[in-house]
Amino acid sequence: MPLLTLVLAALIQGITEFLPVSSSGHLILLPQLTGMADQGQVIDVAVHVGTLFAVILYFWPDVRTALVGLTRLVWGKIDTQGAFLALCLIIATIPVVILGLLLKLTGADMLLRSTAVIGWTMIIFGLVLYWADQTGKTERIATQWTLKHALTMGLWQAISLIPGTSRSGITITAARQLGYKREDGAKLAMLMSIPTIIAAGTLAGVEVVATANAQAARDGAIAAVLAFFAALAALTLMMRLLRTVSFTPYVIYRVILGVILLWVAYT
Repeated sequence: MPLLTLVLAALIQGITEFLPVSSSGHLILLPQLTGMADQGQVIDVAVHVGTLFAVILYFWPDVRTALVGLTRLVWGKIDTQGAFLALCLIIATIPVVILGLLLKLTGADMLLRSTAVIGWTMIIFGLVLYWADQTGKTERIATQWTLKHALTMGLWQAISLIPGTSRSGITITAARQLGYKREDGAKLAMLMSIPTIIAAGTLAGVEVVATANAQAARDGAIAAVLAFFAALAALTLMMRLLRTVSFTPYVIYRVILGVILLWVAYT
């Protein structure tokens, strides 16, 4: 694979995975708008692995708490903060896994990969994010997460399977609508991304293993490393900015990009 395609795919995935602007939408658009060859599933899986390690590293104290709690949960005990967090993450992941499998098995996922769809979802869900961010209360923090809120955010997360919606964007939207502070809502959305990326990566990885070779493995390793550093930088910057800045800049970007994409799609 050309080095330029490899670098662009890794940087796009890394920068946009945790920002509320849709990484999948940008990756789909890369070959459509540039004329480059599609990066393929190997690279898609690799860059997701890179971003997975980035979010795990950034939120390691919370991840470690959830992992320890998971061992308690396996034995049917929900007597610690970690066990409850693990249970919430599992519940929040179930809707997107079920819908993802249905879309995959029916082939409907491929029908949604169009410039027009991404353009509309960029605009619509960008405006929904703006509404939730401006009208949502700021009375809850991440440690007040409940099973009901986990399920609610999980149902919203399932909508992100439509390209251009943004997984982080739609879950942050749900968190703000539920009254979580910006930084805490983003934190919950990022923690929710971990089991979701693992589930999606496992599903795609099964198909990749059968076709991968030494060259693909090397390209994948390079893409994963680049995506890791790009994602870590973008995540760090966003979480710091949320202490003083709203989500409006991301909404403006989404609307402008959406209008451009619709113009491209319909002309």
